[in-house]
Formats: sequence, C-alpha cells, structure tokens
Amino acid sequence: MAKRAKSSAKSFVRSSAKPAARRASAGPTFPKLATPKIASGELLTLLDFLRFAVSRFNEAKLVFAHGTPDPVAEAAFLISEALHLHPDQFESFASARITAFEANKIVELIEQRIRTRKPAAYLVNKIYMRGLPFYVDERVIVPRSYIGEILDTHFSGGEDGDPALLGDPFEVERVLDLCTGSGCLAILAARHFPNAQVDAVDISRDALAVAARNVAEHGLEDRVNLLCGDLFAPLGEASYDLIISNPPYVDAEGMASLPPECRAEPRLAFDGGPDGLDLVRRILEEAPAHLTPEGGLLCEIGRGRDNLEAAFPQLPLLWLDSEDSQGEVFWISAADLA
Repeated sequence: MAKRAKSSAKSFVRSSAKPAARRASAGPTFPKLATPKIASGELLTLLDFLRFAVSRFNEAKLVFAHGTPDPVAEAAFLISEALHLHPDQFESFASARITAFEANKIVELIEQRIRTRKPAAYLVNKIYMRGLPFYVDERVIVPRSYIGEILDTHFSGGEDGDPALLGDPFEVERVLDLCTGSGCLAILAARHFPNAQVDAVDISRDALAVAARNVAEHGLEDRVNLLCGDLFAPLGEASYDLIISNPPYVDAEGMASLPPECRAEPRLAFDGGPDGLDLVRRILEEAPAHLTPEGGLLCEIGRGRDNLEAAFPQLPLLWLDSEDSQGEVFWISAADLA
C-alpha cells in the first residue's frame, strides 16, 4: 500500500489544521470580492499562480481541510487539477511556464472557489486519499478520514516492529465499512487486506451511487459489495474480522456553526445528534453481534473523545494517532467490546 501522498503544499508549508467541520465557529460573514484583472505576463509559472491563489484565498478568508489542510495545499491541488497533474508532481513543474489557455482555467477555478465557497473537491470532482484519486460530488461528504493512514500504520506490523492490531493483513477475510459515503475507505481496506471481501453500507442511495462509480474505477466490483440501509440492518447475521466507520459525529453546537464550505456537503453526513454520539453509541452496542472473536472495531469520532469516554467508561478504548490527529480514532477488540 502506498504511503500517504504528501500534498505538494507540504514542500512549502506544514500545517496541522483539522477538518473544518470540527471547528467551533463559522466565522464572520464575508463580503463579495471583485475578480482582479491580470495583465499579460504578470503571472508566468506554477509558483506564480500558487502565490496568487494563496493571496486570494487569504483575502477571502476561506475555510479549508476538505482534503487539503491550508491555502497553499488547496492552491496546489486546484492548479494541478487544471493542468492534469497529480498533486505530487507540482514541485517538479513549479518553475514551468503556463499557457494563456491554462491560465484562464486556473484563474476560473480560483475565483469559483471564492465565489461559491464550495469545497475544492466538488469543483473538480476529485479528491486524493493515500495518493489514490476518488470521484466526489455534492451527493457525498468530501472524504478526509484518518482511517486510511491508520490502516497503513497500525494494521501492517509497522516499521518499528510493533505487531499489527489485527495480525497478518493477508489473513483478514471480511471487512465492513459503515457509513461508507464515497466508498473510499472500503476501497482502501480492500487494497490493504488483499484477500478480504468488503461490505460497505450507507443509508443514502445517492452516496452509494458515487461509491459504485469509485468501486468500478478501482476495479474492485468483485470484492466490494455496496449495501443500502441503516448501519447493521442490511447485514443479517454476517460477521467480520474488522469493522471500520467514519460516521456522522458533529454535535448540535458544531452543526449550528458549520462554515459555508461544510454547508455545501450533505447534512446527513455530519449530524451526530446533541452530543455527536448518536450513531457511535449504536455502533458500539450492535458491533459485538457482527464481529468474529479475534476481530475489532476501528472508528473515527473527531473531537468526541471526552463525551465517548464519559458515556462508556467501562470500555478499554485504544486511541490511535495519525500524522495530523490525536485521539480522534479509537480501536477496540471484539473481546473487549463484548
């Protein structure tokens, strides 16, 4: 499995910004900004357009972290997409000159991002996770889960010799992805556990249509099964070696203060009830009936750790950190959950 694809922006700026939906305030109301006129020859290279985009984004006070952590990463992502480059290629071409046709495409994307306040991923119908491209549109939340990285770091044995939480990845036979959305985690799980069949469940048929497209584009139709229903409802008595989930977990206070970018995404994908734990409680309560004895649950809950530990003090939750997060994803074995 490929390492986390580093955003080209990280060659210039390192940021630990967290997803916008987890922030406490939506911020002020922003005035409309006029599109500046760019004279011929003023912007020439990818770096020139990167600087211009970052300045425009800062001026407009955009909110980020829908797959990119800051204005530099977002600008690099949009410029790369306009030029049909993978974000990892940005640095290689940073000093290359841009044609007038390409410049018009780049400026239009920059201004569209400011004008609409939509996440950049919606403007280009693409997001990258672990270096892999996924199709997205307004039917699904823009993927930004830490679980993909954690599968690599905690379920492969690790470079430091630590044992994988679930043993040999080749011996994992069945995986369940709850609240699959665009299907990206189900696809990453299928790639990480090469012998596993993966069931992916979502209550939204619109989201599953997007997931089906991604499953097909990654050639995994024979290994990833998409099911429509409410959490475990469509699964019968099926049991799994691993259950993963990035469910809605934004609490009522957070829902009331979502920034414009997040309001462009499906509300269903955010709303976790008064304390953000409505679905997480159900997952914890129902998961034991669908886990093999040696299996376990991997679940992302954002900033809900304190609430979860207060609600389930008896559970020995293991909190797993990623490069950009601390205490937002927990693991619990089937034995401890039972």
